[in-house]
Amino acid sequence: MITTDILIIGAGPTGLFAVFEAGLLKLKCHIIDALAQPGGQLTELYPKKPIYDIPGFPDVLAGDLIDNLMKQIEPFQPGFTLGERAQTIEKQEDGSFIVTTNKGTQHHTKIVAIAGGLGSFEPRKPAIENLDKYEDNGLVYMIKNPEDYRDKKVVIAGGGDSALDWTIYLADVASEVTLVHRREEFRGALDSVEKVQELVEQDKIRLITPAEVKAINGESRVESVEIQHNDKAKRMEVIECDAFIPLFGLAPKLGPIADWGLEIEKNAIKVDNTLDYQTNIPGIYAIGDVNTYPGKLKLILCGFHEQL
Repeated sequence: MITTDILIIGAGPTGLFAVFEAGLLKLKCHIIDALAQPGGQLTELYPKKPIYDIPGFPDVLAGDLIDNLMKQIEPFQPGFTLGERAQTIEKQEDGSFIVTTNKGTQHHTKIVAIAGGLGSFEPRKPAIENLDKYEDNGLVYMIKNPEDYRDKKVVIAGGGDSALDWTIYLADVASEVTLVHRREEFRGALDSVEKVQELVEQDKIRLITPAEVKAINGESRVESVEIQHNDKAKRMEVIECDAFIPLFGLAPKLGPIADWGLEIEKNAIKVDNTLDYQTNIPGIYAIGDVNTYPGKLKLILCGFHEQL
């Protein structure tokens, strides 16, 4: 059995930074994560995506941020149980906990800090026929290496931060970038919206709004997409492309943690943010995207300040 002062569930940026903060207080940490390597979504989904809201860094690649966090916590020698999911939790008579993974690894701790981000997740897919035919054949739901799109024609669909950020980044990589969104307004950061508009004015990208991608064409891989303009005529337009990237976000699930008796609100764990982000169960805390409280913003920066 693994024994530690604080057991952190989730090896994303929030969980890793919690190791540093705890280390300053001479507290030993151990981390459980279902992925095979630390970093959470930043490593698994978009290691080459630039992040713009980390203090002191005008921009930093997601993978580089994780590398820096790992270097920062090296002196505190945290333990890791990777490739295993936290499955059950049992409270002991002395108030401590035993957390067991899906592979039977047991962890004994006085404090549990849940930093599981969005939990397990699946990409939200557009309602387009024969999607599976094109998946990994020009159609992807996340970008791992932007160099894959060097000198390619790319169509991105979406109106959130991810769609805006990748449109901005790929403007200097791809030969053509087209951003399609079903509304005139965007959900992403205002600064990113302004940068996209600047790129449109500079003829570096094409913006089509309000419109939706309705079909994909190609024998064995993506060769073009059919776009329906949301005007009175509902006119259709075909755009040739090498890649179609719908970025509609992720559908999160808490997984086994949802059965631990924690107070859940809209698939997030309610915490007391006026004091220490403790849940309704004393000794269990939730930090980062996995928690919710009045005024909560799902930003890495917020996860960094929500430390024990």
